[in-house]
Amino acid sequence: MYKLLALDMDGTLLTSQGEISPNTREAIAKARAMGVKVVLASGRPLEGMLPYLNTLWLNTDDDFVLCYNGSLIQKAGSHDVVRSCILNGCDAHALQTLSRELGVNIHAFSRRLGLITPKRNHYTEHEAKLNGIPLLEMDFAELPADEEILKVMLIDEPEVLSAAIARLTPDLHQRYTIVQSAPYFLEFLNPSSNKGIAVGMLADYLGLDASEVICVGDAGNDRHMIEFAGLGVAMGNATEDIKAIADFVTKSNDQDGIAHLIERFIVNPELESCV
Repeated sequence: MYKLLALDMDGTLLTSQGEISPNTREAIAKARAMGVKVVLASGRPLEGMLPYLNTLWLNTDDDFVLCYNGSLIQKAGSHDVVRSCILNGCDAHALQTLSRELGVNIHAFSRRLGLITPKRNHYTEHEAKLNGIPLLEMDFAELPADEEILKVMLIDEPEVLSAAIARLTPDLHQRYTIVQSAPYFLEFLNPSSNKGIAVGMLADYLGLDASEVICVGDAGNDRHMIEFAGLGVAMGNATEDIKAIADFVTKSNDQDGIAHLIERFIVNPELESCV
């Protein structure tokens, strides 16, 4: 029996309108009533996840949340940090230099300052509004070397960002975990951070094996946890590379894909051989 269900948010739990459908809310409630631990695993900060955690009643210290693509594991009630593996001010400065060389925009999340960027742009302003966090315009060279940086993101129009990605050197992939969460977002994390590592650590913390875990996502930043899980699930709207590595492809986020997989693998697992 599956005992942990880790769900990406944007493009997975949430519809295209940024909502949790009634069918999905009901299915998640059924899974929880059966003893399944449901955890949201997102690139967002906790502030941008709180409304959805409250909607699903996943807001106590018995509930956990994976923020910043697994850079932080926090208790949903007290917000206490269970695990932190992040970057620093030197990383932010180095990546700002890289962004200038590549001709792309950049922003970063500082634990102390919130969302920071050397130049405002519509993607950064959208990120601040979406997550309800302050936005500060500043040169990353001004950051202390030990500034706690949750993640750094190269952000630009998809065609501009794609051209920049093609120019990344192999050493960058050794220094950072690099994941693309959207056509216009490329994220740089501590090399020991990704959603798969975080789900694995939470499973250990809860005394669970990978075989008891379902992970669901739609984009490149979900790859690691889909590969880790006993059952890795791609949404029907997922990118083709994510569908290719998944054990199962459910319906899209606008077709109650989460509700479909919960009914299929948790509520009625006896139907497994019928798919």
